[in-house]
Amino acid sequence: QVQFVESGGGLVQPGGSLRLSCLASGSVFSIHHMGWYRQTPGEEHELVASINVSGTTKYVDSVKGRFTISRDNAKNTVYLQMNSLKPEDTAVYYCNRPLRLVDWGQGTQVTVSS
Repeated sequence: QVQFVESGGGLVQPGGSLRLSCLASGSVFSIHHMGWYRQTPGEEHELVASINVSGTTKYVDSVKGRFTISRDNAKNTVYLQMNSLKPEDTAVYYCNRPLRLVDWGQGTQVTVSS
């Protein structure tokens, strides 16, 4: 059973940066297509960035040019570098496998506010 633990969130001013980390356990991490999602109250999880096993990345339009997803297979970790943050980026951020979702972790709260 694969599990994910997210970290790195916090309170940041508009225009600031954060780097999120997601540590995977319980499976061979390198074979998985991975994604970062975010959720706001009352809404579904939104896939904002993904990276496949070859390192090809995709982003939702609202974060293109500001967010960068990367992975370190040796550390079983996927990252999300978030720059030029906006108040509308405020959400709980999660990682998961877009092609085969598993139980959600606890997520990490990102709050963008002055």
